[in-house]
Amino acid sequence: MRLKKNEMAPIFKIMDMNNNIFDLNKSRNKPLMLAFFRYASCPLCNLRVHELIKNYDNLKDSIDIILIFQSPKEKIDKYVGKQNIPYVIIPNPDKTLYHLYSVENSWFGFAKAWTAKISRVFKAVVKHHYHPGSVEGEIHRIPADFILDTNNKVLRAFYGRDIGDHIPLSEIYTLVENYETG
Repeated sequence: MRLKKNEMAPIFKIMDMNNNIFDLNKSRNKPLMLAFFRYASCPLCNLRVHELIKNYDNLKDSIDIILIFQSPKEKIDKYVGKQNIPYVIIPNPDKTLYHLYSVENSWFGFAKAWTAKISRVFKAVVKHHYHPGSVEGEIHRIPADFILDTNNKVLRAFYGRDIGDHIPLSEIYTLVENYETG
């Protein structure tokens, strides 16, 4: 079942890319975004990672961001690791976190992105050289983003409509700004 605003997020402990334990229950002083991606060589996923990296300086003091992929560490290193990523990355090839957070699959969402977002795919592949490679997990996985407060209450659960759909950056900025002033 999909998570909803004001629900408590499922708690987990898992190893990140640097072999550190990430514990969602660990105390923190700012909101956290869990960004669920598809597989590591997904061009649209890498374009989104690029977008988050470009906005790191504007986001780093207001929100922590965790990137979760359904690929093993080696594939993340090979594809996503080409970028200089300042965020924590969690490989989750057994997809336990995807199940815990009800991250979905959709063949319709897969097809929709290839027709509606072909210019973004072209940009990802040609301009940024995010070439598709091996697929780990479901090719029709739909991304999802969850913004949690410091007590792990869901501020926003965003379930994408297609394989390239993530919460807009403007919405992240608004949520964080309202959280800081609220």
